Amino acid sequence: MKLATLKDSTRDGKLVVVSKDLTRCSEVGHIARTLQAALDDWAHIAPRLEEVARGLETGFQPAIRFHEHDAASPLPRAYQWADGSAYLSHVELVRKARGADMPDSFRSDPLMYQGGSDCFIGPRDPIRVADADFGIDLEGEVAVIVGDVPMGAGVDEARAAIRLVMLVNDVSLRGLVPGELAKGFGFFQSKPSSAFSPVAVTPAELGEAWDGGKLHLPLLVGVNGQAFGRANAGVDMHFDFGELIAHAAKTRPLCAGTIIGSGTVSNGGAKPVSQGGAGYSCLAEVRMIETIETGAAVTPFLQFGDMVRLEMKDATGHSIFGAIEQTVEKYEKA
Repeated sequence: MKLATLKDSTRDGKLVVVSKDLTRCSEVGHIARTLQAALDDWAHIAPRLEEVARGLETGFQPAIRFHEHDAASPLPRAYQWADGSAYLSHVELVRKARGADMPDSFRSDPLMYQGGSDCFIGPRDPIRVADADFGIDLEGEVAVIVGDVPMGAGVDEARAAIRLVMLVNDVSLRGLVPGELAKGFGFFQSKPSSAFSPVAVTPAELGEAWDGGKLHLPLLVGVNGQAFGRANAGVDMHFDFGELIAHAAKTRPLCAGTIIGSGTVSNGGAKPVSQGGAGYSCLAEVRMIETIETGAAVTPFLQFGDMVRLEMKDATGHSIFGAIEQTVEKYEKA
């Protein structure tokens, strides 16, 4: 089953069920007005939404055309957004570039930060930043939305709580990161609003590509129309989503609608796509490699007018979640 939220005059939009090929959708306000409402009563609501999804495929369900540009992020705002860093090749590379070793604890205890969830960007909305000198970067990731997770949940219980899977562009302002981390209190200004894929899908929709905790497909990343990354999200993911969710729930319950991110998808030893490699899911990684190899980063961060695109396709080449496609714009105060 594929679900999306269409923009309307409200903050939370309206929930629709989307066809497998992403061309049609059905409004389901009589079942659940919003995705959060569906998640709050998933056991009763999900079977009814599944029935609509089956009707869409057989032609018995009334439908309208689905346009990805009309979609907000599946949850336009969420009660909680916590982003992990499950790909240790990414973490190790970041630290190596500044001459720091990776502590052994990083291999057993996931990194995670709590991001701002009050206002997500739509998947085709621009990334608005006040100053290009902030060091604008994309971060291609996979994310899951969970149902209620009790405090202290084990890994298996955490995996069972996964309701939906989607993609995310976790926008980062790299120039602001060092100053914030030096304060010892974590990210805030350096992590503006994130954007999620037009569609969120149930794990069952992913077939064999989903193993219960990882999604084994390449994340296709493009910058200004050029292929930049195709790292496989199921490769080198040191902590799966069950482990990330259990980590988040160690000292608190997670309410239905909590979003957990994988961190930047990264395959160890990657080379640029132009050289036949898996490429990268953020600009910081290629800049780190340049710094390690030559002593200085050459690739610039995103500039105003640049365009990024994130997408994932199934084994037949069809888009699963739709595309995150965003242009970087200068923020002008109204």
